[in-house]
Amino acid sequence: MSGSYWVETLGCPKNKVDSDKLIGTLTADGLTAAATVSEADVVVINTCAFIDQARQESIDTILEADGARKSDSELVVTGCMAERYGDELTEALPEVSQVAPFGVPVELGPTRSKSRSSFDLLELPRPAATAPWAYVKIAEGCDRNCGFCSIPSFRGKQRSRTIGSILDEVDGLQAKEIVLVAQDLAAYGRDQGQGERSIVPLVRQVAERVDWVRLLYLYPSDLTDELIDTMCATGVAYFDLSLQHVSRPLMRRMRRWGSGDVFAERIDAIRRREPNAAFRSNFIVGYPGETEDDHDELLRFVEESRLDWCGFFPFSNEEGTYAATLDNHVPDGLRAERLAELSALQDRITAEKRDEQIGETLTVLVDSAGVARSVREAPEIDGIIQVPTSLDVGSFNKVVVTDSLGPDLVAE
Repeated sequence: MSGSYWVETLGCPKNKVDSDKLIGTLTADGLTAAATVSEADVVVINTCAFIDQARQESIDTILEADGARKSDSELVVTGCMAERYGDELTEALPEVSQVAPFGVPVELGPTRSKSRSSFDLLELPRPAATAPWAYVKIAEGCDRNCGFCSIPSFRGKQRSRTIGSILDEVDGLQAKEIVLVAQDLAAYGRDQGQGERSIVPLVRQVAERVDWVRLLYLYPSDLTDELIDTMCATGVAYFDLSLQHVSRPLMRRMRRWGSGDVFAERIDAIRRREPNAAFRSNFIVGYPGETEDDHDELLRFVEESRLDWCGFFPFSNEEGTYAATLDNHVPDGLRAERLAELSALQDRITAEKRDEQIGETLTVLVDSAGVARSVREAPEIDGIIQVPTSLDVGSFNKVVVTDSLGPDLVAE
């Protein structure tokens, strides 16, 4: 097969991994990367369907690509929207050449088919990393039943990879930093009967191969002492905790574990082990039944815990979820007010914590000319560190922080 491809990726880091594996497949089939969407013979849009905003962005991107592509090119839609709304997309978007859910290869030309196959995206090979870091997906799907989440309905039950296959991928990527991702990262291996702490030997073995190993999406109940110690021992004490809220009654309505007091105790325990640990979390604002007291409790938690990074997302009423059956939905205007209040508070905290780093000497990894990160910043998610352009991309360097610019730092 000859021709060129263009792949557009939307959504989370797990989708980026899927796109890398699609690119590896297209390249193996003889296609080359196009410089622009208008030059490509096949245009692939890897969509996100997590919430309303993500779905709208996916539709907008599909339509933009259709308007920019060559008249004789193929337009393929894959990813979460293809899996969750495949039939609807096929009917609503006749301009799309193929809707390819998970497990269906991208096929070009008149012989293409929408039938399922043995195509397993999770285990496909991928090319070497083009940046000094790379995401590695260690499992697919999720066995939890969170009230707001539709992911298990289209990603399925958790399906963990073998440690050997993950390490082979890590070796092939040739990256300085590996970021491990999954829907429920700390539950890695549980579906294989390996026990809930099988993530620990995996982290240790990845850490033997790369300079930095980072973990994203940790469910707080699975953050064991052994896992905390293992993460700190790698030198990347970065804890991305999936908290979602802190009000105990609301957490029960979310079908989630924990409370603000439980989370605060765990964060304090980590800080006692490693005072320089960095923390990130995400919270849902305006979940059905969220009261002013619930909101005030979350504000207090954010103020007192002083996490380095936080994301706040308005509740999205997802079809087929438990939350869709609940009453007492928060009005849109009130939800927006709460979201703005929390975001402003966290922006101030993040800026203050960045100011505290002025004068510190940090080890940074240079991602691109003039742009670097320390262990406190996850790629593509958190702030960056501006460094001299003379520093080689992919190199580690010692720098001194001279200034802060909101979420970003300046160093020399």
